[in-house]
Amino acid sequence: MPISPALSTILLLVASNIFMTFAWYGHLKFKMEKLWVVILVSWGIAFFEYCLMVPANRIGYGTFSAAQLKTIQEVITLVVFVLFSWLYLGEALKWQTAVGFTLIACGAGFVFYKP
Repeated sequence: MPISPALSTILLLVASNIFMTFAWYGHLKFKMEKLWVVILVSWGIAFFEYCLMVPANRIGYGTFSAAQLKTIQEVITLVVFVLFSWLYLGEALKWQTAVGFTLIACGAGFVFYKP
């Protein structure tokens, strides 16, 4: 059974976001490493993010508008980041962050609202 364009898009966006989160924030555990090294490693990781993001947007455009694709990406970014900061960086989720991210997700819902 083939996967729908909507589900393919979302799965590719989740995978790409995992790569990008590691590219942007993974180096925070390696503060002693030279900056140029972490920049090069981050670029290498980001390459794989682009290899997933570009097809996700190509597949999803038409099923979703550009604004909806961006909104889906931002909500996925928040979810992935919360899990990353908790599981990888060992940071606790504060209630203020949870409320703020929830409000952002509620706002994102308006992009999909059809009166």
